[in-house]
Amino acid sequence: MPEVHVIGHPLVQHKLTIMRKKSTSVAKFRTLLEEISMLMGYEVTRDMPLSVERIETPLMEMDAPVLEGKKVVVISILRAGDGILNGIMKLLPSARVGHIGLYRDPNTLEPVEYYFKVPGDMSDRDAIVVDPMLATGNSAAAAVAKIKATNPRSVKFCCLLCAPEGIAALHAAHPDVPIYTAAVDERLNDHGYILPGLGDAGDRMFGTK
Repeated sequence: MPEVHVIGHPLVQHKLTIMRKKSTSVAKFRTLLEEISMLMGYEVTRDMPLSVERIETPLMEMDAPVLEGKKVVVISILRAGDGILNGIMKLLPSARVGHIGLYRDPNTLEPVEYYFKVPGDMSDRDAIVVDPMLATGNSAAAAVAKIKATNPRSVKFCCLLCAPEGIAALHAAHPDVPIYTAAVDERLNDHGYILPGLGDAGDRMFGTK
């Protein structure tokens, strides 16, 4: 069954509320996106397997838990995905990074790809795909399809906000891909923007219109 994990941690929800406010500055928005992404990354990585390593503390030897060594690649959907990428990379500094460039045709609302670069050895990696907004779901579904073609071991999708339409579209195309998000909003407007949402995440990150 398709999974949607809504991360309801009080700090996540508080920071998201500030990000939603139209009065929040570009600098504050960018800082909050990185902070909230770190908190969300904590949940996205919750099921990473552990093994035991024999270590020596200043007082004695012990068997201590360590990450099992699963290889992670964080793949940002440009351009706004880099805001989430930066936060998650603070948790996983040794993870590899990929980028996929997609823009939404304003007339058809369909995704157009212009860039794709991921590590060459994807078959033994777990992919975390990041983009602040899951709106129509068309770009996310196209990105995941492109990433799946590289045969990663697993794929997760992490976003700040979802619309129900986006969840339905992504899971119709990829029912095996769990979604991690801070909120599921009401709906899309006629232009494919999430309502109530927070506007265009890329524009608010970079101060563009």
